[in-house]
Amino acid sequence: MPEVPPVLHPRRKTRQLMVGNVGVGSDYPVSVQSMTNTKTHDINATLQQIAELTASGCDIVRVACPKTVDAEALPAIAQKSPIPVIADIHFQPKYIFSAIEAGCAAVRVNPGNIRQFDGRVKEVAKAAGDAGIPIRIGVNAGSLDKRIMEKYGKATPEALVESAIWEAGLFEDCGYGDIAISVKHHDPVVMVEAYRQLAAKTDYPLHLGVTEAGPAFQGTIKSSVAFGALLAEGIGDTIRVSLSTEPVEEIRVGDQILQSLNLRPRKLDIVSCPSCGRAQVDVYKLAEEVTDSLHGMDIPLRVAVMGCVVNGPGEARDADLGVASGNGKGQIFIKGEVIKTVPEEEIVDTLIEEAKKLDAKMKAEAEA
Repeated sequence: MPEVPPVLHPRRKTRQLMVGNVGVGSDYPVSVQSMTNTKTHDINATLQQIAELTASGCDIVRVACPKTVDAEALPAIAQKSPIPVIADIHFQPKYIFSAIEAGCAAVRVNPGNIRQFDGRVKEVAKAAGDAGIPIRIGVNAGSLDKRIMEKYGKATPEALVESAIWEAGLFEDCGYGDIAISVKHHDPVVMVEAYRQLAAKTDYPLHLGVTEAGPAFQGTIKSSVAFGALLAEGIGDTIRVSLSTEPVEEIRVGDQILQSLNLRPRKLDIVSCPSCGRAQVDVYKLAEEVTDSLHGMDIPLRVAVMGCVVNGPGEARDADLGVASGNGKGQIFIKGEVIKTVPEEEIVDTLIEEAKKLDAKMKAEAEA
């Protein structure tokens, strides 16, 4: 593999937290989160979805707790989940204590919509402190504390930051500081500015999110733009890509964002040209077939699928494995050397065969 280039900016220094066995903060890798969309009280369905998320690379999972039956399900879920579980609490402060007693790895609270929250901070701080778990203060544009809304008129970056720091200060006054913060907004520009301001004023680990980002395509774009801007500046310690689709897709997008910024080891990386009038093969079909066939490989393998002789040979030589196509044939490259030329209809099978050989070789070298 070519040397991995450095990240664009050193991570912002933060205090360090442990969410179960996952470290959160500047001393640890940026982690990827998602949230189940099952009814939490359906324990089997929730655990099944958590297993799917875990297999996709999810580090931490959040579960909703809107009802008593959900709170009652938390002990079984927290105990059986293969990854740390965060209980997501709104409106009812009693569920915070239920989540802590259930053994959840952390609790996410939105002070803006929890009744009489300010008067319960001391109790919450003691319970969380005694259990040794962190709390994420989640400030959202759609549920900002009414006192802050009255002051600013809308959810500006300044309003989001002031609310978060104020609520964190209530915990600090009680001697509790194991806090992470999120200041989410549906507008990436507002969200980025809020996190920049918060990062400049505190050392809390920050959980990044564009809330209500939208369907898969729109939400992916919004999240990639916002996360890319902040992570490139070293801001952000955990992320959740909030999409109106299956949670596993959130993990795929989040993982790819981190890989693209060299914040997570690269796995399979397909380099393919966009096609143009020079292409002499069906690049779209070829790239899709190669991607689908190699999906699931967990080795750091860069595969180039190129459709013409202009950029093709150069790109293919720079990859671990590649093909430069033209005139119904493909030159197969490994580590910059042409090993064979095959007919167009054999390109995919040949690439798969050679990828498996490289996979076996890399794993053998890693074990040696």
